[in-house]
Amino acid sequence: MKKVILAAVSVSLGATVLVGCGGESSDDAFDGKSADTIAEEAVKATRDAKSLRIVGKAKQPDGNEIGLDFRVDDQDLCTGTMTGKGAKADVVQVGQSVYVRGDEKFWQNTLKGKPGTEKVVQQVQDKWVVSDSTQAGTEGMCDKQAALALLDSDKSERKGMKKGKTTEVDGTPALILEKEQENGEKITMYVATEGEPYVLKAVSEGGEVASETVLSDYNKKVDAQKPAAEDVVDLKKINA
Repeated sequence: MKKVILAAVSVSLGATVLVGCGGESSDDAFDGKSADTIAEEAVKATRDAKSLRIVGKAKQPDGNEIGLDFRVDDQDLCTGTMTGKGAKADVVQVGQSVYVRGDEKFWQNTLKGKPGTEKVVQQVQDKWVVSDSTQAGTEGMCDKQAALALLDSDKSERKGMKKGKTTEVDGTPALILEKEQENGEKITMYVATEGEPYVLKAVSEGGEVASETVLSDYNKKVDAQKPAAEDVVDLKKINA
């Protein structure tokens, strides 16, 4: 499970930031601060937020598209959905307990090659599989700081950025920061120009993996609740 989950997040978020579209001049935005300074402050503000929603999608070289939609806070509450390789799974974390409810394809992909896979898959259908957060492999999504650390895993990506125009992301005014890498990859960051300079959107184009991530619902309550006990199974206790 860990490889499946971390692959989704590292691909969608690890590549960082995005592409812009037109608007007014950005000369007066952020009181003349450099693009690199704005990017640094944006990453810090984003990581300091108490909670947020992360919606990402990425297309891998083999054509597989991975997607995720998670709400996560700094109090060990998390809820969301991930898709990829024809599979889908819902995830909930409350405290140190993580619950995953995957469809048949998800469990087939996750347990592939293990003895009795098909028998186990049938037993976990429509059930929430529970695991400790340290073993579930969800640190890339349900640990807010770990998830956002992927945004800033390579600080060189936000060095040498240039200001673009101002625009809006879902109705929120934003400044576009962009950079073209030597390998032809283009990265861009949309930063909120009102209130805290949160990262609102992140996209990467032209590289090995094309990705887009939208960040929203900053500091909103995450409504994560434990599934009903009768709907929960422990994968370690299932006999293949």
